[in-house]
Amino acid sequence: MPPMFRALAHHNYRLWAGADLVSVTGTWMQVLGLNWVVLAQTGSATAVGLSVMTTALPAIVLGPWAGALADRIDPRRVIIAGHVGHAALALILALVVATDAPVAVIYPLTVLSGLISVFEGPALGRFGAMVVPREHLGNALALGSLINSTGRVLGMSAAGLLAATVGEPTLFLVNAVSFGAVLLAIALMRPVELHPLTTSTPDRAGIRAGLRYLSRRRTLLTLLALGFVLSGLGRNYQVTMAAMADGPLGSGATGYGVLSAVFAVGTVLGGLIAARLRELTLPLLFGAAAITSCLQALSGLSTSLIGFAAMILPIAAGAVLIDTVSSTRLQLDSAGDMRGRVLAAQNVVAAAAGAVGAPLLGWLCEHLSPGMALVVGGSVTLAATLLAISASRRAPDTILVDEPALATARA
Repeated sequence: MPPMFRALAHHNYRLWAGADLVSVTGTWMQVLGLNWVVLAQTGSATAVGLSVMTTALPAIVLGPWAGALADRIDPRRVIIAGHVGHAALALILALVVATDAPVAVIYPLTVLSGLISVFEGPALGRFGAMVVPREHLGNALALGSLINSTGRVLGMSAAGLLAATVGEPTLFLVNAVSFGAVLLAIALMRPVELHPLTTSTPDRAGIRAGLRYLSRRRTLLTLLALGFVLSGLGRNYQVTMAAMADGPLGSGATGYGVLSAVFAVGTVLGGLIAARLRELTLPLLFGAAAITSCLQALSGLSTSLIGFAAMILPIAAGAVLIDTVSSTRLQLDSAGDMRGRVLAAQNVVAAAAGAVGAPLLGWLCEHLSPGMALVVGGSVTLAATLLAISASRRAPDTILVDEPALATARA
């Protein structure tokens, strides 16, 4: 097996990766279908934004409880229950769309979908770390980025074709079926080849124990804080690309389509780069964050579509590399019985960053200019990266083994 694909040497991961590709493809088909249905019924981009917000809102509110649950029970139980729930909601959405029900019916369903995703997220992260040995987790996460990028392209392409030929309800039906791939993969896995994580004992269970744990881990807090700034002001290119295409670049919808395609290619390249690396370290993360921040600031000075696209390509690759390294370090540098709560904290930070960053960048685009919004955003993310480097050097506290296991060994 080539080093780039070393995680695929494991039977359980091959099943997991294949099922993930099917599921992600179906999910993106539903995302496109849902946004199109809401826009067609309301004619309002704000209404589309509201449907996205209702999906993300539960992550901000209930994320800590989801992480605590994932650390206490077998993640497979949560995943199975969650996928059954997602499939049921997809079938209901297909019925709602087929019967031309009012858009007000859709919003409660998106809230329920977001609620299920909140509890699934940490469980999926924990189980994803169980299908490969520790030394191959970084490669598995990098390949996961590739799978997500590929699934996004496949899902959106197939959605456009199916919506035009057989209608939007089919998109939701296909998504409902796609969840069965994950359930089948779990059923076919070899239990003896799983790598179990420690579950929380009563004295280390719950939200307060998780918060106490995080408060004593400067490295984890630094990663989460930097992730918030980078995601909020350095990731929301769906806002700034559209504003640049419509404004300084003068390329309109065609230009935005070109930039979106370039960005998608960049995410694939980033996944390939991450997969080739044997070690995903903090210096690599900080270096990628500093480079992409500088490129973001410089991109704001672009006056041509080609020049801006040339900046977007490495920025997109860097974004995937940053996310992969950050996720890897958050998992490997945290105790196994705290992993779910750490992942839940990451999900909460990402949701909050999206909720804050997108409107803030939109405001900067309107009151300064799209170019200045990128300059300001890149400058802030660069400053945050330098602060994170300083903080990590003052008090490194990387945890390389599960604390309960270490305590047992010492005893």
